[in-house]
Amino acid sequence: MLRQRVITALLLAPLAILLILLLPTSVFACLLAAAFLAATWEWTRLSGMKSRGTRGVILGIVSLVFVALWTQRTSTWLWPALITAGVAWWVLVCVWLRHFAFAAAPTPENRNLKLLAGAFVVFPAWVAGLSIHGSPSHGHVWAFLAILLVWAADTGAYFAGSYFGKGKRKLAPQISPGKTWTGVYGAFATSALVAAVAGWLLDVHDLRLVGLIVVTIVTVASSIVGDLLESLMKRHANVKDSGALFPGHGGLLDRLDSVFAALPVFALGKLLLGL
Repeated sequence: MLRQRVITALLLAPLAILLILLLPTSVFACLLAAAFLAATWEWTRLSGMKSRGTRGVILGIVSLVFVALWTQRTSTWLWPALITAGVAWWVLVCVWLRHFAFAAAPTPENRNLKLLAGAFVVFPAWVAGLSIHGSPSHGHVWAFLAILLVWAADTGAYFAGSYFGKGKRKLAPQISPGKTWTGVYGAFATSALVAAVAGWLLDVHDLRLVGLIVVTIVTVASSIVGDLLESLMKRHANVKDSGALFPGHGGLLDRLDSVFAALPVFALGKLLLGL
């Protein structure tokens, strides 16, 4: 499984990097919307929506919201407000994770609640990703850094958890038994190192570099919350993966769960630091 995951990552990562760095923000917006729509399709299934026709209607509505949000990209308050709401949402998710049985029963009310939760997952992340990508100073590079931090955290967590975390204290045993606090510390250390090097290359120094590292750690913490939320959804739905699009990696939602949570936090931190 590890070999298959590595091969898939080696094939897809260079393509993702090139698209982030080379595409203009308007084209990147369409590509990101397409990826998020595919993840939304998987989210509707995990939520308990069985009708493919109804799920298709939901995707149509989500597409229209993307278009509406894009037309308001010059608003001085809408996008920052949505990014802030996204950050607040992931704080609220921490409470949900502590009460993991909440909304577990396959009832229409719980299905609708999870569908509504999907809106707070998808829309702030899309706006945040484009806000970072379209920022005037090295926007494309900052967008790549936001994704790179998630990749670095995943890698650091995997190796720290595999080599030093066996038998150690579990992070959330009832939701994701494989995750340990050792893995979390590995994620923090790896991503902080990446942020320090990237900040130096982007001419971020002194207190702002310290601020960037702090924002990175908070971003990674939120990415872990995003991963745990999807794990919770899969446990409620009694499935192993959200889909089977990528060999060894599951579905697109399995690859984007951490990104959904990381983007609003990183975007808000970047704004607050004036980067």
